[in-house]
Amino acid sequence: MTTIYLDNAATTRPLAAVIDAMTAAWRDAWGNPSSAHPVGRAARRRLDEATAQVLAAIGDPGGALGSLVWTSGGSEGDALGVLGAARARGRGAVVVSALEHPAVARSAELLAAAGHPVRVAPATAAGVVDVDALAALVEPDTAVVAVMAVQNELGTIQPVAEVAARARARAPGCHVHCDAVQALGKLPVDVAALGADSVAFAAHKLHGPRGVGALWRRHGAPLAPLWCGGGQQDGLRAGTEDVAGAAGMAAAVAATVGDLAAARARWAGFADVVRGALAAAGVPYVELPGGAARAPHVLPLAFDGVPAAALRNTLASRGVAVSAGSACAERDARPSPALAAIGLPAGWGVVRLSFGHDTTEAEVAAGAEALARAASDLSRA
Repeated sequence: MTTIYLDNAATTRPLAAVIDAMTAAWRDAWGNPSSAHPVGRAARRRLDEATAQVLAAIGDPGGALGSLVWTSGGSEGDALGVLGAARARGRGAVVVSALEHPAVARSAELLAAAGHPVRVAPATAAGVVDVDALAALVEPDTAVVAVMAVQNELGTIQPVAEVAARARARAPGCHVHCDAVQALGKLPVDVAALGADSVAFAAHKLHGPRGVGALWRRHGAPLAPLWCGGGQQDGLRAGTEDVAGAAGMAAAVAATVGDLAAARARWAGFADVVRGALAAAGVPYVELPGGAARAPHVLPLAFDGVPAAALRNTLASRGVAVSAGSACAERDARPSPALAAIGLPAGWGVVRLSFGHDTTEAEVAAGAEALARAASDLSRA
């Protein structure tokens, strides 16, 4: 049975151009980029090309504003941006939103255990951080403020630039970190407009390889490395760089950012297809959350009295892959912090449909019909 894959916010299928770029790098740029001989210099050139491609795609061509640190993905980038910034300062409070990915939330917990005061800003019912409440938590000695660009379960677009401005007005020396893993390749990303000091990205969310990511760091923003070693990447991330992985991420960025306008229009149409199928079947549902702008590739749907896990598993048995909330935590029996933060009542099951650059309308139509049938079956069970 062929699976209809509607879980692209969890991970994406690598594009052919990505596989080709990585294959070429493995073949022609396999040396150590730190080596001074011709084999190493070839690897360094390919790594520098990939860096330049990603910097241009995120609004910092030539690295005029900041530099790129290659990482193993979004979680490491978040850890370096939050833990690294707090450790570089040595003390001070950490303020995070209640909607953050566990990579940020649990980094904050580690800092709390190390003696940093940690404050969590609430979210509104619309799935957006309460900016006034967050600003009130920022004091002059605050070390780090973290807010994501796109909430991974709800798809809501967060007011990063406003948070950054309000935070710096109260704590001019604080470090603002942004998890933009669900934004790149889905929305226009401009690190200058975001106003953050560090921004994390992951390749596998935009049809690139797993295990590869990047952290953009504003020039002069202090960060402490998470571990020590050979001093690569300005001493911030020791270890021989993954040239093929960087080449793959650069190819993914080029393909998805170049297709962004057309993809966003397709995704909006796909969401209409799903809504139409549910309406035609007479299945009651609520689209989450209400009243806030959402990234077009994410469609979270709540069904009263329908268990999320049962709905996800029924769809899987019928050849449709979706998530029940965030894929990073869906095996955990605890309620989703994001859904709790927006005040979703108990008894509502939520599934997240998410579209990729390679998703087709035929897949969405078939998946939407399967979703309508499954939700109807389970509501009568």
